[in-house]
Amino acid sequence: MRLMQIETEAGKRAVVATVGERSVIVPGYDTVYEIAKAAIAAKTGIEALVNSSISGVSETVDRAALLASGRVLAPIDHPDPAHLLITGTGLTHLGSASARDAMHKTVAAAEETLTDSMKMFRMGLEGGKPAAGQTGVQPEWFYKGDGALLVGPEKPLTAPSFAQDGGEEPEIAGIYIVGDDGQPYRIGFSLANEFSDHIMERVNYLYLAHSKLRPCSVGPELLIGALPDDVRGRSKVIRDGKAIFDEPFLSGEANMSHTLANLEHHHFKYDFFRRPGQVHVHTYGTATLSVAAGIKTEPGDVFEIEAEAFGLPLRNALAFAPAEDVKVIQL
Repeated sequence: MRLMQIETEAGKRAVVATVGERSVIVPGYDTVYEIAKAAIAAKTGIEALVNSSISGVSETVDRAALLASGRVLAPIDHPDPAHLLITGTGLTHLGSASARDAMHKTVAAAEETLTDSMKMFRMGLEGGKPAAGQTGVQPEWFYKGDGALLVGPEKPLTAPSFAQDGGEEPEIAGIYIVGDDGQPYRIGFSLANEFSDHIMERVNYLYLAHSKLRPCSVGPELLIGALPDDVRGRSKVIRDGKAIFDEPFLSGEANMSHTLANLEHHHFKYDFFRRPGQVHVHTYGTATLSVAAGIKTEPGDVFEIEAEAFGLPLRNALAFAPAEDVKVIQL
């Protein structure tokens, strides 16, 4: 099952559920947030709740047409954007077979020759997939922003005027909600473009925090249920209608150095990430970047990320905000 949030022709909110080849509007709910809260209250899974709601619905909708119309929204949001947090982890993916071999050779080198990033990657290789009941090594972690920075499909990803780069990061995001008792629940998974400034980051890895304070796009659809162990998709950068970058990206635990459970544990172990009603968009990382292939993105370039398990592709154009003269005023 996949869920998608849309705006109807009447300007109202609605949720579309896709089961197999059938896509219908879910009656009784305007948002995925409402569905998740209802599932928690009913002590049932989202799939069971939605299947029950749509059992008598016969009228279908065209998801591709909705996407083309610009009426598809991000597949999750919060009534108060300040209570949606966007975060992520890095150095979690093994990459292609050739890249994986190169990484293993590098991390086998003498300790004193390793960069801090490679040391972190090696820690994940050695301790990111602990045995059942045990806690693994914590991953690299970063904060991106709140719900105000969440961008829907087909909407521009806007870098600040001072950005040195606007680069895509094709990833899978886990979508979570915290119940009234402080218990985190996973709603599902979505494609994500964890948009970053890679040139700034390369100046010094301590600039990573700055480089991540950017918008993030997710969607169009939210996968309900387990994440496939081996996710295979493509990441493209399209300029003037032609792909200047087109490479496969891999995700899922078969292509990662950490289990999802380990990443989730090290995020939600902090009690301030377990405040009732919070929504979390947590990106899991990637090993495919156009900047690594020497691509310099330009305003108007379109990022396209797709993977079969997630239905429709996620597309966003690159834009840059105008310069601002920001000053602090003494009170």
